[in-house]
Amino acid sequence: MKGILGRKLGMTQVFTIEGTLIPVTVVEVKPNVVLQKKTKDVDGYEAVQLGYEDVKEQRSNKPAIGHAKKANTAPKKFIKEFNYDEMLNLEVGSEVKADIFKAGDIVDVQGTSKGHGYNGTIVRNNAHQGPKTHGGSKNIRHQGSLATNGRNNGVVNKGTAMPGQYGGYTTTNQNLEVIKVDAEEGYILVKGNVPGPKRGLVTIHTTVKPKKEVTAVELISYESASVEEELEKVEETINEELATETVAEGK
Repeated sequence: MKGILGRKLGMTQVFTIEGTLIPVTVVEVKPNVVLQKKTKDVDGYEAVQLGYEDVKEQRSNKPAIGHAKKANTAPKKFIKEFNYDEMLNLEVGSEVKADIFKAGDIVDVQGTSKGHGYNGTIVRNNAHQGPKTHGGSKNIRHQGSLATNGRNNGVVNKGTAMPGQYGGYTTTNQNLEVIKVDAEEGYILVKGNVPGPKRGLVTIHTTVKPKKEVTAVELISYESASVEEELEKVEETINEELATETVAEGK
């Protein structure tokens, strides 16, 4: 397994050569720097610490600056550890780029979900509304019984659906397919949606599900071709159509 840090830029769509539309999320993946290697002898476990996005030294503190200098890099805004076997051979100071993944890989993407502020149980917990009949209860959108009487001794059970802050928690979307990887431009296209707002930090890592890879799809290339090549393609198409019509008339 392997992983990398990036930023969610937003969603768009791409097309395969068969004409199939694929909705994708664009994840900006600048080079991650290995800041530290954790070992069993020193730390009690093995892991690789990656840093993402430089921070100006005047906006950082001395411990962070000294920690980054050991890897000959600038202080980082985001730091995360990965204990995957495929990454334990990385050395301090080396870079991890987007090409650690390839098209067809199946990944899990973790991020912080969008915050929606204070919401009631209907929005926050998908609860049902109360009765709206004439002369009936006025408790339409309010919370129902907490079932605190009798054997419960007035205690509200943990996990009871109640109003409160909605969103802003760590969540993971699993089984997402990598559609395209461009290490030079520094982005990864992931099929479907991923958690978080635009510019939100996300972690991409190999899925925990059994299926780790599928056949990569071939996307349409938008690179400009010469006019002569385009004319040749048009002529070939016309000739094929004429030949088909001639055969049909001969029958």
